[in-house]
Amino acid sequence: MTTILALAAQWARRSEVRAAPVRDFGIAASAAQSLLLELETWPKPGLVSHVDTGSHDDMDADTFRRSAAAIRPYFRALADAGAEGCGMGRLRVIGLEAEAAMFAATSGINTHRGAIFGLGLLCAAAGVRASGRADPALSLGEIVSQRWGNDILDGPVLLHSHGERARRRFGAGGARMEAALGFPSVYKTGLPALRRAADDVPGDAEAARVQACFALIAEVQDTNLLHRGGPHGLRFARRAAAKFLDEGGVGAPGWRERAGSVHRGFIDRRLSPGGSADILAMTLFVAAYERLSC
Repeated sequence: MTTILALAAQWARRSEVRAAPVRDFGIAASAAQSLLLELETWPKPGLVSHVDTGSHDDMDADTFRRSAAAIRPYFRALADAGAEGCGMGRLRVIGLEAEAAMFAATSGINTHRGAIFGLGLLCAAAGVRASGRADPALSLGEIVSQRWGNDILDGPVLLHSHGERARRRFGAGGARMEAALGFPSVYKTGLPALRRAADDVPGDAEAARVQACFALIAEVQDTNLLHRGGPHGLRFARRAAAKFLDEGGVGAPGWRERAGSVHRGFIDRRLSPGGSADILAMTLFVAAYERLSC
């Protein structure tokens, strides 16, 4: 671990974020803010928030805040790379630099690797669209799929990643398939749930985020859940989230107490749907980006 941290610190010091002449819609700021909004959401079953550490003993809200601040410049670098028409090779280099900065800021704790990958690709797609290199009718997810989808699937595999090991062991699609397909969980599950909840509970943005989080847990084949609980843990998580939604979600009286009960059930089983948390942050970014870029 010492060697990894030393290398991370070295990469973080040596890396330079290069600016590009793109029309800026606050891409990096929106990406970092999306990570903070995900953190400032409770109850999220098993996940770290501003209230508690969920099923985690090695990280808390401050760990995530340091991580988000450290990786924010790399979201801008990814947007710039997209605007310049760069291929997946360049995006991977920036992603590795972002991971190094994350590990340096968190003393080796993996807080945002999944978000660096998925949210980073969406930032690159935002750069593509801002520079006029893509049809403005395309969603950010469609841009990712069209420009980099094949390279995402053909790229190097992180064998030391818990999610990748779970994907290989249980045959799950994982983050790479989600990205290559244009983030269907964002567009078909996260965004619709977020928007419906915003209409059902106007003025309560946190409730809308909770609803989107539960909707994602109920639908996503989360490799983090598979890693921690195997197929049984994934089934438990999805059924618990679906039950909360079927009982009215955040639109029903006493929803926060019921969501808190689900949260405690995840903690008792040491389950943490980190993949769904990453997709929630991506959902929040896409929602904000669509508002800002219209």
